[in-house]
Amino acid sequence: MREALSELILSAGFQPVSFASTREVLNAVDILDSPGCLILDMHMPGASGLHLLHHLAESGIAKPIIFLTGHGDIPMTVQAMKAGAVDFLTKPVSDQTLLDAVIAGIALDGAWRAEAIVVKRNLERLGTLTPREREVLREVVTRGRLNKQIAFDLGISEVTVKLHRANVMRKMEVRSIGDLIRARETLPPAMRETGGGF
Repeated sequence: MREALSELILSAGFQPVSFASTREVLNAVDILDSPGCLILDMHMPGASGLHLLHHLAESGIAKPIIFLTGHGDIPMTVQAMKAGAVDFLTKPVSDQTLLDAVIAGIALDGAWRAEAIVVKRNLERLGTLTPREREVLREVVTRGRLNKQIAFDLGISEVTVKLHRANVMRKMEVRSIGDLIRARETLPPAMRETGGGF
């Protein structure tokens, strides 16, 4: 089955790599870091495909996963999709259906990678702000406060607030408050909720 899948995927112009078990997949760190998607069976030697999906998610490895199994049912499909699978196909499956799922998985991986670059860049920029600049930033973005309100709340002059705002805009490399809000939306939800971001 692995050989047949590899030949099909190769015929579509992709570079397949096949593994005999979940352990082999986990040991292939360079493959997990490279662009692409995984096609897993629910029933694999060693840990199940679903277990592998959970393990990758817990390890922070974002990789689109397509399940292809001969023993699928509705509860299993629901369980896999809730866990983050991008597709669940049952054997026998047409070549085109499988290739469509692979193409969608690779496109999704590309989108995730692009998003990760934006998040990393915004976190790096955020890291250049002083504690006071972060305070001013939070007041502007999360509370919509005016300069004079921020100055009063923080016990500093309005001119100082303007200076901090200008520094924030320059360091975050944005031109408007709308851009700042969009940058905030790229941060991990936990950072937004706890105020660790802005």
